[in-house]
Amino acid sequence: MRSIWTGSISFGLINIPVKLFSAVQESNLDLDMLDSKDHSNITFKRFNESTGKEVAYGNIIKGYKIEDKYVILEEEDFQAADAVKTKTIDIQSFVSEKEIDSIYYEQPYFLEPDKGAMKAYGLLRDALASSGKVGVTSFVLRNKEGLAILKPYKNVIVLNRIRFEQEIRDPSELKLPPVAKTSAKEINMAEKLIDQLTEKFDISSFKDEYTAKLLDIIKKKAKGKVTKKPAEFKVVHKQSDNLMEMLKASLDTKKKKSS
Repeated sequence: MRSIWTGSISFGLINIPVKLFSAVQESNLDLDMLDSKDHSNITFKRFNESTGKEVAYGNIIKGYKIEDKYVILEEEDFQAADAVKTKTIDIQSFVSEKEIDSIYYEQPYFLEPDKGAMKAYGLLRDALASSGKVGVTSFVLRNKEGLAILKPYKNVIVLNRIRFEQEIRDPSELKLPPVAKTSAKEINMAEKLIDQLTEKFDISSFKDEYTAKLLDIIKKKAKGKVTKKPAEFKVVHKQSDNLMEMLKASLDTKKKKSS
């Protein structure tokens, strides 16, 4: 793996030099865009709006438009905005992870200790694990400030970016059922069904089956096999109004499968 950022974790008076690595990789198939007429590859190029000529990536700079003029930004300008945050993951506080709603989670990264930081890195990792707390921090990556938490995962410290509150949309515009309109009997029955379906979470039991099936179709088409048109699937927009009957039937179905 290649690091995408180097800096340090600031923890009280302790400074831990670290390297940042992406912790995830996409499971999607790498599909190319082709012209339907002759299957030629479609490419995207960067053109100068005035001359129409292609511009090399190395010649592209960044600017911010004010009125009719652009203010050109250099790398030094980005660092000057907050030199500390461009190189430091400063732990501002520690909180219980349960207090952070999952809607805020965005992107995980691995942190690796740099030279001479093994002991301090291990101390922070083990202290987080034993306390059950996560560190809250903000830092700058790719010229964008991000909020994040630091938490132990196996033997590595994970930096998980989380969204700012203003980035979450207000759901008040959605058409939703009012709270506390469901009857106590229906709630009780639904809780029984939830209990019946509750099991220990095992992430390894979940696989990207869609991509695997799509790859199988691609391999078969490469051998000249024709894909059969799948049976039409219709979304059921309305179910029975009798929720109790449906809940009881669901419980009975689960019991039969278990026996």
